Amino acid sequence: MIYLIFAAGLWAGLQNALAGGGSFVTLPMLILSGMTPLAANITSTVALFPGQVTSGLAGKKLVTGAARLPFWVLFALSILGGALGGLLLLNTPSRVFAHLVPWLVLFATTVFAWGSFYKKPGQAALHLGPAGAGLAQFVIAIYGGYFGGGIGILMMAALTMAGLPTRNAGATKNALAGVMNASAVVLFVTSPMVHWHEAIVLGIGAIAGGLMGAWALHRINERVLRVAIVCIGISLTVGLFLKPI
Repeated sequence: MIYLIFAAGLWAGLQNALAGGGSFVTLPMLILSGMTPLAANITSTVALFPGQVTSGLAGKKLVTGAARLPFWVLFALSILGGALGGLLLLNTPSRVFAHLVPWLVLFATTVFAWGSFYKKPGQAALHLGPAGAGLAQFVIAIYGGYFGGGIGILMMAALTMAGLPTRNAGATKNALAGVMNASAVVLFVTSPMVHWHEAIVLGIGAIAGGLMGAWALHRINERVLRVAIVCIGISLTVGLFLKPI
């Protein structure tokens, strides 16, 4: 089982760096190992954090602000939202919120796919201004601290709607994912629900996968990257509707 947990971490780190949704790989694996869904959610968040930091640092040259908001504003909103989401998770059941995840991922994937492939030349783009981009990042950060599944897809949709190219959106998403989860991790590390043996194995795999994903983000063809992101989003959506976590 420990080798399967490592493999899940490797794949999740790679997937998080490219598009997001890595926790949908790690959560089922941790539940299969015998954890409760809440313990698996908390353990997964702690374990994936080092990989998010690694991929964020590896792609830092592409990190930027969005919609005339400097990066430090997005950084601050992510810290505050992540802390609020973590507090909510520790004090409320996560099951009801988890039922919203398939719809959130479906919406984000649809928006990203429309903007990438179906928008006609000259057609007005669905655009987020500074207020909309800031609000979107804060809400996503709350969700990220609370549950986290699919935050990469949601941020890719929001950041591209705020005008960022795909590569910059991917790198900025990686940096902000680590920031928002940092707040939650600070709250979670003292929780008795963290299974540290599994978290360490998962984390090592996620770091390796994050480095692989950061390397691929700099080199993969942008259209291929867009197709990959949409395919991941569709797969996550179908899987979640068929068998919600």
